[in-house]
Amino acid sequence: MLTNYFETFTLSFIQGVSEFLPISSSAHLLLTSKLFNYKSSTLIIDISLHLGSLLAIIFYFRKDLINFFQNKNLALLIIFGSIPLIVFGFVLHASNLIYYLRNIEIIAWTTLIFGILLYFSDRFKIKKSFDNDLNLKNILIIGLFQILALIPGVSRSGIVITASRFLNFDRYDSLKISFYLSIPALAGASVLGLKDAFNQNIEFSFLIVFATISSFIISYLTIKYFLIFVKNFSLNVFVFYRIFLALILFTIIYY
Repeated sequence: MLTNYFETFTLSFIQGVSEFLPISSSAHLLLTSKLFNYKSSTLIIDISLHLGSLLAIIFYFRKDLINFFQNKNLALLIIFGSIPLIVFGFVLHASNLIYYLRNIEIIAWTTLIFGILLYFSDRFKIKKSFDNDLNLKNILIIGLFQILALIPGVSRSGIVITASRFLNFDRYDSLKISFYLSIPALAGASVLGLKDAFNQNIEFSFLIVFATISSFIISYLTIKYFLIFVKNFSLNVFVFYRIFLALILFTIIYY
């Protein structure tokens, strides 16, 4: 039992940190479960982890979300920007094609390629702001880029930040866009198969609660301090990390 809780906390930590950093939570969860043969890594636990992150982002931005009712334009932009990911995500899951993408070789290449793209995007000049320039055209472009996040290793946060920086938004505004778009994305991931959680025994239900709470706390702290980080530093540390991780994976795969 203690092993299950330790494994679940590890997965919660990985989810809470990597969901909002540009390093791909799905890739890290998948790699950890495969390399260490985690028995606690199930669909229901995965849903619980995403639910914890969703609750954290809603709680952190609760005041902004309340203002959505007064700023219907922004709410509509977030909805429109999420439609491409929701549609393609549904198709991939319904057709089971999503499972063909969940392998270490794909993760290695996407980790490297999209890390390099993140590096170049972070060099673009700042010409736009969240309040004045986030329009239907920009959000749809970002939303189309977000489809790539369905491939493990790309990183939903990473590709949204990359697309936003290519469109000349600064790091902080790019991160805000990523956070707002994460709400529909995490909601979709949480709803997927959620009904199955109610059919589990009482012990496993406690594990679900533990996973959700742990993910919530770690996600909240990540959101808070990542926003502070991007105000003061470039994204190079994440680029270097992705390249380092990709090289390790290439070594495992090809040698």
